[in-house]
Amino acid sequence: MKTGLVGFGKTGQMTKQVIDETDGLECVGVVSSKYLKDLSEMTENPDVIIDFSHPSNLEMIRRYAEANPAALVLGTTGYGPEHLEVIKALAEKVPVVYTANFSLGVTVFQQILKQIAPVLRDTFDAEMVEKHHRRKLDAPSGTAKMLLAAMDDGNTAVHSVRAGTIAGEHTVIFAGEDEVLEITHRAGSNRIFANGAVLAAQFAAGREPGLYNMNDVLFPKE
Repeated sequence: MKTGLVGFGKTGQMTKQVIDETDGLECVGVVSSKYLKDLSEMTENPDVIIDFSHPSNLEMIRRYAEANPAALVLGTTGYGPEHLEVIKALAEKVPVVYTANFSLGVTVFQQILKQIAPVLRDTFDAEMVEKHHRRKLDAPSGTAKMLLAAMDDGNTAVHSVRAGTIAGEHTVIFAGEDEVLEITHRAGSNRIFANGAVLAAQFAAGREPGLYNMNDVLFPKE
């Protein structure tokens, strides 16, 4: 499977490493300040494009995917409403896997919250603490918002910590009478996101157009 990569920061570099280590996968081009300037400069058409870059690259990805249909795995954060509309429109033409967090553990975390949050809602208070490195700009994080959506509870408060080099930590606290239940996910490195993105790429290649997420990848309904 031929893969194009957009973005070559820490997660992009790790994704390239995982691709190179995975049998049957080949990186045919990297778009970044040090390599190609545009996807159109690739000498081979990829089956899948993995993006860990910046929202400003979405227009380039849109142009390329519409002219050269390829599955998309979008791991960029910071998309605004206008970007999400572009992603939805793209998903009508090509398969798109989009999520705020490609970690397998966070995906399972969502499933757990969907199961237990409705059971505890009436008798337990729920709070969330999310921690990231000092340079992370958005708060709460996209992952925190995703976990809140899984809980389907607008009353849950989110406390954001930005310090040091924390890769990412999310804790949901359910506090009841005389008992506390805490569920925590910690990211040790960005390799977990690269692993998930590559798994998503394998899922998306050759699939019907549509908007998918990591729940579809790990818990397919078909």
